[in-house]
Amino acid sequence: MYSLLLSLFLFLQTPSVEGTWVNIDDETGVAKSEIELYVEQGKLYARVLRLLLPEDQGKKCVNCKGKDQNKPIEGLLIVRGLSRDDTAWTDGKIMDPANGKSYDCTIQLEDPNTLNVRGFLGFSFLGRTQVWKRK
Repeated sequence: MYSLLLSLFLFLQTPSVEGTWVNIDDETGVAKSEIELYVEQGKLYARVLRLLLPEDQGKKCVNCKGKDQNKPIEGLLIVRGLSRDDTAWTDGKIMDPANGKSYDCTIQLEDPNTLNVRGFLGFSFLGRTQVWKRK
């Protein structure tokens, strides 16, 4: 019973990941886009609100598959269906508009204004992490 109450307390005390975040490129350290994270029917999703670099303005997702192919990157849904798991969001997908590939994804708050977004193939240690900052 104690562990259930502790889990509930921690769940209620954890800041929300919902809101607008700035994606920081993990290779260059440059802010690349603004992304909106939102929860719908208990699942976490994200869409690109705005591309920040002048050279990216108006870009389309030429490498995307299916209905996303050649759609503007701004407005594109890039995170789909993550589920809350204690202090992280897991078991969903993230899509990289640069190459059109989808990866398994885990999203976790480092602090109320810093988000660690990890994309990987199969095993979490076989991937990369980006830092997103709350706008």
